[in-house]
Amino acid sequence: MKITFLGAAGGVTGSKHLLETGGKKILLDCGALEGHHAEAHQVNSKLPKEINNLEAVILSHAHADHCGSLPLLVKNGFNKKIYATDATIDIARLIMLDSAKLQESDYEHLKKMALPGNVILPPIYSEDDVEKTCRLFSAIAYAKFSPEWHQLGPDINFKFYDAGHILGSAVTVIKSENKTLAYTGDLGNSNVPILPDPEPISEPIETLISECTYGDRDHQPIKEAYDFLKKIVGEAVANKSRIIIPAFALGRTQELIYILHDLHNNGEIPVIPIYIDSPLGESITEVSGKYPADFDQETWQNFINNNESPFSFEKLNYVKTVTESKMLAEKIGPLIIIASSGMLEGGRVLHHLKNNIGNPQSTILLTGYQAEGTLGHRLQTGEKQVKIYGEPFEVRAQIFNLNELSAHAGQTELLNYINNLKGLKKLFLVHSEEPALSTFANLVKDKRPDLEVIVPRLGDSFEI
Repeated sequence: MKITFLGAAGGVTGSKHLLETGGKKILLDCGALEGHHAEAHQVNSKLPKEINNLEAVILSHAHADHCGSLPLLVKNGFNKKIYATDATIDIARLIMLDSAKLQESDYEHLKKMALPGNVILPPIYSEDDVEKTCRLFSAIAYAKFSPEWHQLGPDINFKFYDAGHILGSAVTVIKSENKTLAYTGDLGNSNVPILPDPEPISEPIETLISECTYGDRDHQPIKEAYDFLKKIVGEAVANKSRIIIPAFALGRTQELIYILHDLHNNGEIPVIPIYIDSPLGESITEVSGKYPADFDQETWQNFINNNESPFSFEKLNYVKTVTESKMLAEKIGPLIIIASSGMLEGGRVLHHLKNNIGNPQSTILLTGYQAEGTLGHRLQTGEKQVKIYGEPFEVRAQIFNLNELSAHAGQTELLNYINNLKGLKKLFLVHSEEPALSTFANLVKDKRPDLEVIVPRLGDSFEI
């Protein structure tokens, strides 16, 4: 059994891990690099040569940095099965279609604006490529619903455990050549809204490929997020001001709606208009309602048992059109606008940022991981002047971080997950940047001297 790390090794996006076993090649995730547009396009426009002649792809979940290069793989000739959970299949289609549409619209817009001699980056794949990709999906249930193994070859079997990261996310367990390997994909944070905690693996696992995005820190309890949202909403009402929340359309938008709904139901925040300005976020929220069996007990108790949707309540408005989005600039506060993208690298949120970043009364609330090189990261690290659509802006708005809503496990949760695995001998750490990567590797080595801990770099291969 051999594993080659072709993405998210020494970084947090573009997950691609190639497993060679039983004479077959299986790709664990086929994600796109996220970050600065030109750099991301250069990397995402071609795939590693090692992933020719694949037997199958196993997709851990529907975030673009795990599924976003699947249409290019299919465009290049892949025509075998892509295994994922039902929810991941539904959501990945939306994510990939949105990416294809955005690539095309950006291309057409830049062509109109381009000066003679400018190089315009073409779309990497089309909506038709996405639809061809979706026809290759094959649905696999979580082990808690259907515990049997699924066969990939005469001596290759796998199953999914609930990763608790986003709706549909899965930890993959593969058994082959008398060895057992697990791949976390992205591992969920505990005690957060909507989803259950990561599901324990019952089988002994010899080798684990684990993300460690937050390997250098723990998250504050979710109650801190509730308390902070109560505080800033109260201030916005008192000051008649605006709260702009850049949020990933998948996961983070639904969590924010859930918490604001819960606070609203309990009378803990004043009545305030809330606008979800993300067509993709609205579509994903609609799909999420199809999978109540995947929700945690608290969601059932607070909403579903009362015949109430977690994602719909008084004063919550879904913004449908670009015209409606632009009209939000004319509305008088107080109000909340939740819009994608989460790292401020595109989407409608940039227009709201332009309109509010220079206003000391406005609040910009960052709610997720901000990769280096992104506009979100520059705001998070305190830069006082930033460019939006190439135009410089002074940062006068209040900038806050709400890391309690992270969909990733924190340091202690990662360590506990590793310690709870039976029979573990070898650990590969991926999907992280420095210093989190080395911090967590050193912590595990100190706490578990019995483990072989490896931090692979891009292109590294290992026999396991």
